[in-house]
Amino acid sequence: MGKMGLDSMKTKENPSINHTTITEFILLGFGDHHELQILLFLLFLIIYIMAVTGNLLIVVLVVNDRHLQTPMYFFLGNLSCLEICYTSVILPRMLASFLTGNRAISFFGCFIQLYLFGFLVTAETCLLSVMSYDRYLAICKPLQYQFHMSNKVCVSLAAGSWISGCFSVSVVVIWMAHLTYCGFNGIDHFFCDFIPLSKLACSDTSTIMHVAFVLCSVFTFPPFLLTVTSYIFIISAILRISSDSGRQKAFSTCSSHLIVVTIFYGTLMIVYLLPDGPILSSSTKAVSVFYTILTPMINPLIYSLRNKEVKEALRKLVKKFSQSLRFK
Repeated sequence: MGKMGLDSMKTKENPSINHTTITEFILLGFGDHHELQILLFLLFLIIYIMAVTGNLLIVVLVVNDRHLQTPMYFFLGNLSCLEICYTSVILPRMLASFLTGNRAISFFGCFIQLYLFGFLVTAETCLLSVMSYDRYLAICKPLQYQFHMSNKVCVSLAAGSWISGCFSVSVVVIWMAHLTYCGFNGIDHFFCDFIPLSKLACSDTSTIMHVAFVLCSVFTFPPFLLTVTSYIFIISAILRISSDSGRQKAFSTCSSHLIVVTIFYGTLMIVYLLPDGPILSSSTKAVSVFYTILTPMINPLIYSLRNKEVKEALRKLVKKFSQSLRFK
C-alpha cells in the first residue's frame, strides 16, 4: 500500500513514470473495523429502512390528505422525495460492501455516485431555502402569502431547486472524470466524494479545485444566506407577538425546519469549509454520516413528531387502512 502511494506521488511529478491507469476505486469506508462489519451492516440497514419508510410515508400523507395540500407540505413532500434518492445513492452500495466484503466500485460508477450526491446536496440546499422563504411569508407577511405562494410559484420554486442541483455539478464531475488517475486507488471515504477523489488524481487539480469552490459558493452560499435572513425576520416577528399562545403557534410552524437546517448546514460546514488537517480528516467520515445518512432518517421524525397536522393525517391514514383490512 505504501509503495502504491509512492508510485502515485512519482506519477504526479512525472506522468511517464509508473503510469498505471485506474479502472476502479476501492471505497475504504469503515473497512479497518473488521470485527464490526456485521454490526455496522445491521445498524445502517435499520437506518436505511427507517429513512426510506419515513420519507415515503410523508409523501403518501401529503398526496392523500387534502389538509396537507398546502405550499408548506408540498415542499416537505419534495424534500422527502429528495431524501429517499439521497440516502439510496450511498447506503445500498455501503451495505453491499459490509455484506460481501467487496469494496470496489467501477470508475464509471464512482463518478455517477459523485454526480448524484452533488446534485442532491445542491437541490437540498435550494429546497431548504425555499422552505424557509415560505415560512417567512407565512409568519411575516400573512396577508400576501396566497399571492406569493400560488400553485404556479410553488411548482416553479420546487422545479428550480431540482434543476439547480442537476446542472450545478455537471461541469466539475465531467472534468473530474477526464483527469488521469493512477497508482493508489483507495478512496478514504464510504462514498465517492469530491475531496478524497481529487487527491487520487495524477493530473493537476488546482484549476478544478478553484472552479469547484466557485460553483459551490454560487449554489450553496446564497441559499444559506437566504435561509439565515428568513429566520432572522421570522424570529424577530415571533418575538413581537404579544400572546404566548400565538407566539408558540408561530414558532411551532418553523422550529422543525430550523432543526433540520441546523443539522444539515452544520455538518456540511464542518466537512467542506474548515481547513483540512489530520484531526479533522480522521473524523470527516464520522461527521459525513450525519448529513448523508442520519439526516434523511431524522427528518420524517422531526416533522411528524413535532407537527399536529402530520400526526392527525397519519392517524386518519392508519384508521382508513385498518378499516379496509377489516372489510376484507
